[in-house]
Amino acid sequence: MAKKTDYYETLGVSRNADENELKKAYRKLAMKYHPDKHHSAQGKSAKDAEEKFKEISEAYEVLSDPNKRAAYNQFGHAGVDAAGMGGAQGAHGFNFNDVFGDIGDVFGNIFGNRGGPQQSQRAQRGADLRYTLELDLESAIHGTTVQIRIPRLVTCKSCQGSGARKGTKPVICKTCEGQGQVRIQQGFFTIQQTCPECHGEGRIITDPCPECRGQGQIQETKTLSVKIPAGIDEGNRIRLTGEGEAGSRGAPAGDLYVQIHLKPHPLFKREGNHLYCDVPINLTLALLGGDIQIPTLTGVVNLHIPPETQSGKVLRLRGKGVPGRPGATGDLLCRVFVETPVNLNKAQKELVIALEKELQNGNHYPKARSWFESVRKFFIKQN
Repeated sequence: MAKKTDYYETLGVSRNADENELKKAYRKLAMKYHPDKHHSAQGKSAKDAEEKFKEISEAYEVLSDPNKRAAYNQFGHAGVDAAGMGGAQGAHGFNFNDVFGDIGDVFGNIFGNRGGPQQSQRAQRGADLRYTLELDLESAIHGTTVQIRIPRLVTCKSCQGSGARKGTKPVICKTCEGQGQVRIQQGFFTIQQTCPECHGEGRIITDPCPECRGQGQIQETKTLSVKIPAGIDEGNRIRLTGEGEAGSRGAPAGDLYVQIHLKPHPLFKREGNHLYCDVPINLTLALLGGDIQIPTLTGVVNLHIPPETQSGKVLRLRGKGVPGRPGATGDLLCRVFVETPVNLNKAQKELVIALEKELQNGNHYPKARSWFESVRKFFIKQN
């Protein structure tokens, strides 16, 4: 530097600035002009940044030292040049960590220094997989065993996961000496970066395995037997340990989670351990009562319809639902609905009319009478 600027002006502080103000000003300027932030620039911009960084480093080295600062305040540059200033390379009592503390905390996120040596070489557990299995209601309730086919990554048998051709081994990377990372010295800074030669692996495969092309893993479709326990329900999961994708560098494989999805059933709907179904009955059975046969998961049973059963009534068959632990077996709940006759001929219509005339005499429609009475009171209240 042919002409030196005033150190206070270089740092942008007043002459009575205290130690904290000096540190703050220097930290801000060093972050801005550090050569590593301009390493990709070409020509004048990179060179100017480097010169500026040297200026601010020299200024801070002088002003942060009480003795040198006193000499500079009294004699200017002549008072400190005789002491043998080192400029950007200054080594006369200059403690860079006093300014930046842990250098990794300050510049780590900027220059990609996010971990110590060999971090990228750690063995990684294989990924977990999920498989959705559709089951019919009967299989879910009684239990079964099913065969499923799973595509997944497995360890290459030819190279045993090393990625190197059989009979050979990966060699230690000479650039990083197996560390996976290299250190670059930039003035006061030591930057740790992923090794560009081995890409963080710490080793280089000179003769890749032809089966896996150096990856150490290949894709394979495997057939697995899955035992479905009795009583399994929608959304339940079955975990198959170690049946996920293979891990790297000998790490354990991930797990396979089999997610259960129940297919819709034509007759029954399941809620917990109970089963529900709709049962249509004719008008005569609803009026006079009687027994009908209905299916259950364990066979056909009789369902008794009480006389004068109304549409929507729920009849319970205890113990005919989903089997569970002792005392926890569910019920079958049958909701009956009266089916109105259709396609009546003339004679049938006349019989219905005659029946209706007979039913007008007496209290044969208590719900209808109650409803119409409520309607009448409502209109009276409105008027």
